[in-house]
Amino acid sequence: MEILAQMRSVPTLERLLCHPRLPLIAGWETERPAIRIWEYTVGQLREVGGVGADSAVYDAPDYARRKRTPSAAWHPDEPQLIVADGNSTACWTPSGITTIDGDPPTEYQREVAFGPDGQTLWLSPSGGENGWESSIALDLASGATAVGPRWDTGVAAYPGGGLLATLQSEQGATLVLFSRDEPVLRPLRRVLVLDCDGYETPIFSPDGRYFVVRGNAYEESLEVFEFPSLRRVLGLTLGDPSPGYPYPQERVDNMRAWSRHNVAFGPAPGVLWIGTPEGAVIEFEIDGKRAAEYDALPGSMVTALAAAATGELIVAGRDGTLLVLSGGRAGPAEASTAAVTEFLAGTSEASVIDMNQLDLTDGNRIWQPSDLQTVTDASDSDPSWLKIRAAMNRLT
Repeated sequence: MEILAQMRSVPTLERLLCHPRLPLIAGWETERPAIRIWEYTVGQLREVGGVGADSAVYDAPDYARRKRTPSAAWHPDEPQLIVADGNSTACWTPSGITTIDGDPPTEYQREVAFGPDGQTLWLSPSGGENGWESSIALDLASGATAVGPRWDTGVAAYPGGGLLATLQSEQGATLVLFSRDEPVLRPLRRVLVLDCDGYETPIFSPDGRYFVVRGNAYEESLEVFEFPSLRRVLGLTLGDPSPGYPYPQERVDNMRAWSRHNVAFGPAPGVLWIGTPEGAVIEFEIDGKRAAEYDALPGSMVTALAAAATGELIVAGRDGTLLVLSGGRAGPAEASTAAVTEFLAGTSEASVIDMNQLDLTDGNRIWQPSDLQTVTDASDSDPSWLKIRAAMNRLT
């Protein structure tokens, strides 16, 4: 692994987001609601702008600062970053920052994503009369809005096009919903269900064979699923599992040790990269279950990790270092459109998002519609949502 470019004295960053096509990197500051933007060229990192440069530092604990923490999304083709919070939505381009009209404020943390055409902006929750239960689709040219389904935690686009994935999170269970990549989100019946809540946006591998989900609220979990089968092929817990709520101090310390944005797929097929609290990045081959470790930031925690469109790894450290690393050996990264065709052929649009009416899988088992209405037995190893459902069914 080779260092291709680096910067020092950068504010500590808790998350990185690379443009899907251009050599642009957005980084969330850890101490305040500001996003800074860098451009990567051969051998150089250059800061080119940002949003929230004059914002005040966070004045509340991690769990209470969410409304002030912005979300952001890159335009699929243009050098354009949309940044949203509960109060406003702004657009950064190399020529400056503008405010987007037609977006009502919301009392909740606001999530933002571009539609696949780059002309539509999705914002959730809506901030309208349905509150948390809906989203809005904003046409950037006309300012017209349409009501969409509830979603949270970002939108992940399948690298070959044709499909999108997002989350619908509840305390007991999180649904990974899939939709065709159309201007309005319309979730499909085939759904992946995860235990509990608190997950990060799914990340697809460049070849589309896998996606990884990082979370959850109660442990530092990392799960990899195959696509289009949705079969679970890897499950890891980073650090000690949670002993329960309320959190003791050692649990809080462990949560701070592992970044929630420390995973990325490299350019080689089936290779996942993981950043560690010790400053190393681990190259993990999913198929062979083999791992190799590299000292990227000796003595400094990896606070954020992301992959550039061209395969380089972008690494941020607690010591204020930002690195561009070679992503390892290159390989064929073109995603199969046949995988999306196969997935869509086996499902249809959902008329309602209800666990009793969906085709569910947790990556190991499958539940057909109404199966959960008759479940009465659950083992200690079953997810909490299934235990709760079984207990409720026994009472009726």
